[in-house]
Amino acid sequence: MTIGSEARMAGDNSSVVGPEGIVGPVAGTAVPRFAGSSTFARLPRVDEVSDYSVAVLGAPFDGGTSFRPGARFGPSAVRQASRNLRPAYHSELDVAPYRRLQVVDAGDVPCNPFSIDEALEQIDRHAAELVSDRHRLITVGGDHTVALPLLRAAARVHGPVALVHFDAHLDTWDTYFGASRTHGTIFRRAFEEGLLVEDHSIHVGIRGPLYSAQDIVDDERFGFQIIRAGDMDRLGLDGVVDRIRTRVGDAPVYLSVDIDVLDPAFAPGTGTPEMGGLSSRELLHVLRGLPGDALVAADVVEVSPAYDHAEITSLAAATVVYDVTSLMAGPGPDARTVPTTPSIS
Repeated sequence: MTIGSEARMAGDNSSVVGPEGIVGPVAGTAVPRFAGSSTFARLPRVDEVSDYSVAVLGAPFDGGTSFRPGARFGPSAVRQASRNLRPAYHSELDVAPYRRLQVVDAGDVPCNPFSIDEALEQIDRHAAELVSDRHRLITVGGDHTVALPLLRAAARVHGPVALVHFDAHLDTWDTYFGASRTHGTIFRRAFEEGLLVEDHSIHVGIRGPLYSAQDIVDDERFGFQIIRAGDMDRLGLDGVVDRIRTRVGDAPVYLSVDIDVLDPAFAPGTGTPEMGGLSSRELLHVLRGLPGDALVAADVVEVSPAYDHAEITSLAAATVVYDVTSLMAGPGPDARTVPTTPSIS
């Protein structure tokens, strides 16, 4: 029996919530947040419940990295940082996500660190076991290469998806040193494989120099719109949200968040940092404006803990995962469990 399950059986009523017996996180008022279960947000493991709505999966693979490696340690670092969360109630979205949805930690894919192709097949198989028309998946990488098999798994269930891609980089290049499946080429492959709804996908946060001006031409040919990091100042945060929602329309949405969309001041622990990125507050504001009911799957990638300081990058990624689960839960009549803080006018 794990420490987390002992806590759930020790009379902590707040660990089993919701009218349908949903098993939530171990309560921080019963077991200190620095102790107990090591799952994401101290949620139950997938084998501890009979069914689930959302699974959080680790994909510890960084064999497709072109610059600084280390994202294979991302899933464990993000889980550790998630201890800092108080996940019972999301005050800005006014939702108690783990009262409305059964969310579980599905562990890690045992990715082959020496073969990109085999690792992608492993991720595809694990994702296929977890995804259905009533089961959604949030994956923590790993480098961005892991998004390709995740998109394949989502498209087999939902058909082509609209990709909302937060990143400093386009990730629509063709090859690196002859390798066609790397963290910078996956969305070109996704376009070629027909995984994306035509002209409904969008990049957010793009910045920095490119290999060639042709990169922008090619990206547009693949059906992407671009919101550059500098456009945040011109459009405003709500304008960016409106642009994204208009772009995806009523298509099923796959959300992909490369943590390097944040400025290195907010996320130093990543493989290819670029100056001039989003702040943590800007990223969270835009994410919270996305259509949660349209989200069918998501990933949060490129956390490389060796370059982090005081877990700030890992905490940013953990908060993004928590916000995505909260978006998927959506607001409801059972959401308000504590008073909200009055607005300051």
